[in-house]
Amino acid sequence: MRVHSLCSTRSEETAETAETAEGVLFKPEGESFTPRSWRSRRFLPILQAVSLPVVLVSLMTGVAFAQDRLQSSDLLKLRSVSGVEVSRDATRVAYTVENNDGAGRPYGQLWVMTLADGKTLRVGGDKEPSGNPNWSPDGQWIAYNGRVGDKAGLSIVHPDGTGARFLADMSGTNSPLPTTGKTVAWSPDGKRIAFVSSVPGPETADATGDPIVITRYLYKPDAAEGNTRFNDNRRLHIFVVDLASGRIDQLTDGTHYEHSIDWSPNGDEIAFISNREPNEDQFFNYDLFTLKVADKSIRRLTSTENAEYRPRWSPDGKTIAYQATKRGLTDLETTMEDTHVWTIGADGSNRREVGRGIDNRQGAPEWSADGRAVLFTVQERGSSHLYRLPLTCAADAPGRRSLGEGGCPAEKIVGDTGSVGAVSVARSVIAYTLSTASDQAELYVGGRKLTDLNADLLRGKRLADVEAFTFVSNDNKFDVEAFLTKPNGCSETAKCPLIVNIHGGPHGQQGPAFNFKNQVYAARGWATLMVNYRGSTGYGQAFTDAVFGDQNGNEGQDVLYALSAAMRRNQWIDRDKLGVEGTSYGGQLSAWLITQTSIFKAAIPTAAIINLISYNYMTYYNQYEQMEWGVFPHQGNLMDTLLERSAIRHVANAHTPTMLMHGENDNDVPIAEAEQFYIGLRDVGTEAIMVRYPREGHGIRESTHVVDSIDRSIRWYEQHFPPAKSSR
Repeated sequence: MRVHSLCSTRSEETAETAETAEGVLFKPEGESFTPRSWRSRRFLPILQAVSLPVVLVSLMTGVAFAQDRLQSSDLLKLRSVSGVEVSRDATRVAYTVENNDGAGRPYGQLWVMTLADGKTLRVGGDKEPSGNPNWSPDGQWIAYNGRVGDKAGLSIVHPDGTGARFLADMSGTNSPLPTTGKTVAWSPDGKRIAFVSSVPGPETADATGDPIVITRYLYKPDAAEGNTRFNDNRRLHIFVVDLASGRIDQLTDGTHYEHSIDWSPNGDEIAFISNREPNEDQFFNYDLFTLKVADKSIRRLTSTENAEYRPRWSPDGKTIAYQATKRGLTDLETTMEDTHVWTIGADGSNRREVGRGIDNRQGAPEWSADGRAVLFTVQERGSSHLYRLPLTCAADAPGRRSLGEGGCPAEKIVGDTGSVGAVSVARSVIAYTLSTASDQAELYVGGRKLTDLNADLLRGKRLADVEAFTFVSNDNKFDVEAFLTKPNGCSETAKCPLIVNIHGGPHGQQGPAFNFKNQVYAARGWATLMVNYRGSTGYGQAFTDAVFGDQNGNEGQDVLYALSAAMRRNQWIDRDKLGVEGTSYGGQLSAWLITQTSIFKAAIPTAAIINLISYNYMTYYNQYEQMEWGVFPHQGNLMDTLLERSAIRHVANAHTPTMLMHGENDNDVPIAEAEQFYIGLRDVGTEAIMVRYPREGHGIRESTHVVDSIDRSIRWYEQHFPPAKSSR
């Protein structure tokens, strides 16, 4: 159950986020509201009861707090860099800046920087969404998703912002299609552009009629959609637009989905990904294909029981690099098996797992300019680093022998603490985004930070340090890593509350990269603890697999053991003021733990699975439990096990005041999960409230909703943390 919240950096599998980062196919709209500040309400009675000098002192203290430390409303000013694309001549870089100051969800805007002098310009108007830049081969044009006049879709523009021209509509689909790649690709001669767009499928009319008639197994939309409860059944196909004439040709059709495209260097073929299983709704299995542009014939390159993702042609056109798994079951939504980088000959021969020497999750590959190596991100111990892997090397190269025939050792070229996201390579220039401990993702080129989008916002702010520590698991099988965000001023005589913030997945990770919500908590003097429990990524495949058949089991003990270790090693933690929260799987564990322990004074599960049985039959995908437990719930006695491992089964033991948060149209973890727990807690007599966010899917994404959720969380903890003990 992945989730990408504005409260944290994208430290989970960055491959999962690219399906939206690649293009602006949807622009969700929503009403705007400004949450009331807890601070303004707290000052109101003071203004009525004290003299003017005291009022002035109080106001000055409030101003100092606002200037010195982050507050929830600062999110609306926070910006970050997502997609990056270096021009072929390596003189400019196009990149997308994500903004949070709009009426609905964050929106991207396309910017272009000249590397020689650092000058930048924005494409499009103020608060006008744009993004997904792709340079033409001659560097004279940028193809992008954006608006030109009264039309929005695939457009082109000169790097200096002139000559903007609308080319074609680009529509998407809300059908669950995880880990998709490029949606736009130039022909090598720069005369045509291939793009991915959608058309109605055979079920669309029935599924949108009155009554609604459902015939597909996969009838719900994806996790993030948030506006509806049903799959629109539109199919993604490949189109080509001719720049000179404006003519648009549809190259693929049918009931399958084609996406993740890349045009071959000789101009003959377009590589793409598609699931061609006869029961593709029930069995997720991407394979790699090529499309011959001249006659629209399709050639299959892989035929495996595992999944392939995001193909990229080598510069000489002889090889395709891509991501893939190896197991017979790769789940549609969250992947237990780490993706690795592979290569295959353009003729379908010599398929190799070139990334096998790195036992961690690997991102989408990018070719070096000379075609001798591939670059990709690797999740490692809470961070995401950038590696360069040569495809050929001498037999005596360091580390070569342990990798076997054809294996080459990789070089870590960006090992900074934090998370590398998007990557682009041209000639000798490597551009990438990097989120550090002190800032959201910024643009870097060759190790130099070229943007500083949050300089004014963060200048003078006191950010808390994030410290890593390890401990031995309860069953003595693992050294588990956790990250403690420590506010300034905590000591044994000035104890600080602590919030356990549990990540989702379960196959994801947390780390030292900038986490906005944790820093807002730190500004209030509250510590946060993040635990990369067993099942997390970044610690090798065996560690990720350790949650198999054991949900709400030893990984929950990892969280409690981390809390115990943190309190013993840091006597400044106030054991009477502990909270727990998390989203998706983190919400599931938050709810589970309060049925197993009374150590927490308050809990805030968000988008939480409460009943593993009802969840399996209501979520938009249905292979998750099969992947995590080995069989379907109806097989053997798994149904009994799932109930026993569900929070709802043990709700009678839950006495922690609980605030449930959920998106109204969550199709990943339907809101019925929160509804069950809410009624169960109330029946038990436990204090509980339920906060439902309209226009939200899995996780909370609208900027003002995120601010509201942080403010409500603060108030909930304040309400239930005991007052400070008297020193007398």
